[in-house]
Amino acid sequence: MTSRTAAAPRPLQIIVVAAHPDEPEEYAGGLAAAYAEAGHHVKFLTLTNGSAGHSILGAAELVARRAREAHLAAERLGVAEYEIYDDVDDGSLVPTLDLRIRVIRSVRRWRADVVVGFHPDGGGHPDNRAAGRILADAMHFTELNNVLPAVPALPKAPLYLLMPDYATAEQHRHDIALDLAPVLERKLLGCDAHASQFYEFSSHGQERSVPPADDWDGRRAYILEHWSPWFEASEGMRDALTARYGEKRAAQVAYAESFQFAPGRRAFAPDELAALLPPVSQ
Repeated sequence: MTSRTAAAPRPLQIIVVAAHPDEPEEYAGGLAAAYAEAGHHVKFLTLTNGSAGHSILGAAELVARRAREAHLAAERLGVAEYEIYDDVDDGSLVPTLDLRIRVIRSVRRWRADVVVGFHPDGGGHPDNRAAGRILADAMHFTELNNVLPAVPALPKAPLYLLMPDYATAEQHRHDIALDLAPVLERKLLGCDAHASQFYEFSSHGQERSVPPADDWDGRRAYILEHWSPWFEASEGMRDALTARYGEKRAAQVAYAESFQFAPGRRAFAPDELAALLPPVSQ
């Protein structure tokens, strides 16, 4: 009698869509690292080239530098692909049909099981709001064969999650929370790769002393201090942390990321959802 061994589940395909290089790392770097460490495939996509994000460097030099920083961050996080729409300038992103089609194409080509993006109706940076709107509009068509028929439609609706940015934290709902402890160092290193943003642009004109490049402990502390909302677990996350990890561990979580189910999408059964999220690490 021949015994059969169950086939291992295929790796998941995850895509994080933001407006500027450095935002996937800042708002979802822990989630990305957790997926990558579990053997899944993660892609970052930014809808602009980040050309405006510096007070000294010119646009062309900055675009090239931010692309290098993005690829270094990908190496550190275990992200398989980092796509930047380098023909869309920072500060000029608006929801157009052309960009909607491009995003549909990117999501389909990645064969996404999980899609993460910004809130489509937030305030703050207009590029971030536009990136959220473009993705939200694109998600209506990812499974429809007659839209962009040249690229095969997804066979089923992906899990679609929203990540907060600095302007949407108040409206964000904590549906899923991730303990960052097992991947904290990876997220910090992913942010550190974007030196033009986390150490130069962010500190220009402010009394912030940036530790030198060879002082990792100092830089680590610097990021945790000045970007604390995107690392530290808030009280609003406790229910979601408890649901995922149990009350005892949830009470001890110091660093976390939180995600909201995008409105208007189908509900996922608990076992289906568990299969689409990174495993709970010890």
